[in-house]
Amino acid sequence: MTTVVPTEISDPLNARVLAVSEDRIAGFLEDPFAEIARLAELPVDVVHERIRAMLGAGTIRRVRQTLMATNLAPGALVAWRVPADKLDAAFEYMSKDDPFSGHVVIRSTDAETTGSAYRLWTTLKVPVGFSMQKHCDYLARIVGADGYRIMPAKRLFALGVGHVRRRGIEPGSKTDEPGRVMDTAIAQLSALDWRVLEALKRALSADEIGPEPWRLRAAEAGVSYEEFLRVARSLADRGVIGRFSTFLEHVKPSSEGTRVTRYNALFHWQVPAGREIEAGREVGRHHILTHAYWREGGPEFGNVNIMAVAHGTEKPLVLAHKAAIDRHLASAGIPVAYTNVFWGGRSEIKPSEIVPSVYVEWCRRVDIDPDTMRATDGSEPQQSG
Repeated sequence: MTTVVPTEISDPLNARVLAVSEDRIAGFLEDPFAEIARLAELPVDVVHERIRAMLGAGTIRRVRQTLMATNLAPGALVAWRVPADKLDAAFEYMSKDDPFSGHVVIRSTDAETTGSAYRLWTTLKVPVGFSMQKHCDYLARIVGADGYRIMPAKRLFALGVGHVRRRGIEPGSKTDEPGRVMDTAIAQLSALDWRVLEALKRALSADEIGPEPWRLRAAEAGVSYEEFLRVARSLADRGVIGRFSTFLEHVKPSSEGTRVTRYNALFHWQVPAGREIEAGREVGRHHILTHAYWREGGPEFGNVNIMAVAHGTEKPLVLAHKAAIDRHLASAGIPVAYTNVFWGGRSEIKPSEIVPSVYVEWCRRVDIDPDTMRATDGSEPQQSG
């Protein structure tokens, strides 16, 4: 008789695995599953079995080694102003046909503001040497956008996606110390570094979830297993490796109808110029946040400069978390001149492609001369509309 392995996040053993595997395995490890097992206090064969089962059922959408992409390719959050009758088609194109657009989300606000017309939001990475402005101009022509705003991250203050672990967090829960500051300087990598990174970053198949998950990737990169591990550890030491993670579907229900989260909120605050890092560290210490950044929104978005993302299953609770952060900023003596919440609706989450050679291949596939897409004037980023 075949034993059916539970695949829902509500299963106690799955919850123990996911509470670790979503965002607690930092850096590069030769055997990340063994570390998940150690922290979850479970046998490693149970961890292998549960992750394989959840991946097969679609509860886990992806298992992969993440990279600090902000240090590997110029990137930004891009808000697009797309006519209503073209919005769904634009979403489809960005999510399915542009390898460099990552998170693709249709957003709305509870009250009309100047930024409410920007319904489509994407993350964008354009490999080193190519122009974000030119790429956005191309996408705008294809999807019929009549304006966009490019918002690169000047600093990062929080980065993690532990949705299972965050489900029981109370509003106001935060670290004892302010959030750490991460910069976005682009690292200089060798051809060997890129070969290893390209093999390392692709999502693992179910067959690779086991001991020595990187052995086949070393062969793919054309190096010995020992050399692959050496280069990967070197990249981690240089700060370009993120975490090893099992990514859950954010909003899409599982096969049994369970949703990990229902509400995806992008919080905006405008704080005084010169206090962005201080404010970002105070915002970034709150446990509920998956991302927090210093980004310049410009006049369309009330000149906001601090943004953060939170997820939750109940809208009032998400707003309670936002209110707790607002109170904390006030208690820290940081005035907020403007704030807003952009709610996420339809969404698709995928990693952005960052390898320069892949960008060249994409240009040729869509009949563009790659040389016309290169960054030339040093004035990135710009925006339209």
